Amino acid sequence: MRTTVTLEPDVAALIKRAMKERGLTFKQALNEAVRVGLAGGSREQRSWTTPSNMGRPAVSLDRAAQLAGELEDEELIRKTRLSK
Repeated sequence: MRTTVTLEPDVAALIKRAMKERGLTFKQALNEAVRVGLAGGSREQRSWTTPSNMGRPAVSLDRAAQLAGELEDEELIRKTRLSK
Protein backbone atom coordinates (compact mmCIF):
# COMPACT_ATOMS: atom_id res chain seq x y z
CA MET A 1 0.00 0.00 0.00
CA ARG A 2 1.31 3.43 -0.88
CA THR A 3 0.40 6.38 1.34
CA THR A 4 1.67 9.77 2.45
CA VAL A 5 2.74 10.17 6.05
CA THR A 6 3.95 13.32 7.80
CA LEU A 7 6.62 12.42 10.34
CA GLU A 8 7.37 14.61 13.31
CA PRO A 9 11.02 15.71 13.51
CA ASP A 10 11.93 13.35 16.37
CA VAL A 11 10.43 10.37 14.55
CA ALA A 12 12.20 11.28 11.31
CA ALA A 13 15.49 11.43 13.24
CA LEU A 14 14.86 7.97 14.71
CA ILE A 15 14.12 6.55 11.25
CA LYS A 16 17.28 8.13 9.82
CA ARG A 17 19.34 6.71 12.69
CA ALA A 18 17.92 3.22 12.11
CA MET A 19 18.72 3.55 8.41
CA LYS A 20 22.32 4.49 9.12
CA GLU A 21 22.94 1.98 11.95
CA ARG A 22 21.41 -1.04 10.22
CA GLY A 23 21.93 -0.16 6.57
CA LEU A 24 18.21 -0.06 5.83
CA THR A 25 16.27 1.84 3.23
CA PHE A 26 13.72 4.41 4.40
CA LYS A 27 10.91 1.99 3.56
CA GLN A 28 12.52 -0.88 5.50
CA ALA A 29 13.23 1.27 8.56
CA LEU A 30 9.71 2.70 8.63
CA ASN A 31 8.03 -0.70 8.19
CA GLU A 32 10.19 -2.23 10.93
CA ALA A 33 9.37 0.63 13.30
CA VAL A 34 5.65 0.29 12.65
CA ARG A 35 5.73 -3.50 13.09
CA VAL A 36 7.60 -3.27 16.39
CA GLY A 37 5.40 -0.46 17.64
CA LEU A 38 2.14 -2.18 16.80
CA ALA A 39 3.32 -5.52 18.15
CA GLY A 40 3.97 -3.83 21.49
CA GLY A 41 7.57 -4.96 21.84
CA SER A 42 11.08 -3.89 21.11
CA ARG A 43 13.16 -5.02 18.15
CA GLU A 44 15.31 -7.09 20.53
CA GLN A 45 12.27 -8.97 21.86
CA ARG A 46 11.36 -10.38 18.44
CA SER A 47 12.71 -13.76 17.51
CA TRP A 48 12.87 -14.94 13.92
CA THR A 49 14.16 -18.39 14.82
CA THR A 50 12.70 -21.14 16.90
CA PRO A 51 15.03 -22.28 19.67
CA SER A 52 15.79 -25.97 19.84
CA ASN A 53 17.72 -28.19 22.20
CA MET A 54 20.96 -29.28 20.55
CA GLY A 55 21.89 -31.67 23.34
CA ARG A 56 25.17 -31.80 25.18
CA PRO A 57 28.29 -30.43 23.47
CA ALA A 58 30.53 -33.07 21.90
CA VAL A 59 33.60 -31.42 23.46
CA SER A 60 34.22 -29.79 26.83
CA LEU A 61 33.66 -26.05 26.74
CA ASP A 62 35.37 -25.43 30.10
CA ARG A 63 38.50 -24.04 28.44
CA ALA A 64 36.85 -22.41 25.42
CA ALA A 65 37.74 -18.82 26.38
CA GLN A 66 41.32 -19.79 27.19
CA LEU A 67 41.68 -21.65 23.90
CA ALA A 68 40.23 -18.71 21.95
CA GLY A 69 42.75 -16.39 23.62
CA GLU A 70 45.64 -18.71 22.77
CA LEU A 71 44.54 -18.94 19.13
CA GLU A 72 44.24 -15.16 18.94
CA ASP A 73 47.73 -14.74 20.42
CA GLU A 74 49.18 -17.19 17.89
CA GLU A 75 47.54 -15.30 15.02
CA LEU A 76 48.90 -11.96 16.26
CA ILE A 77 52.40 -13.45 16.49
CA ARG A 78 52.07 -14.85 12.96
CA LYS A 79 50.95 -11.49 11.55
CA THR A 80 53.76 -9.68 13.35
CA ARG A 81 56.35 -12.03 11.87
CA LEU A 82 54.94 -11.59 8.38
CA SER A 83 55.09 -7.79 8.57
CA LYS A 84 58.86 -7.76 9.36
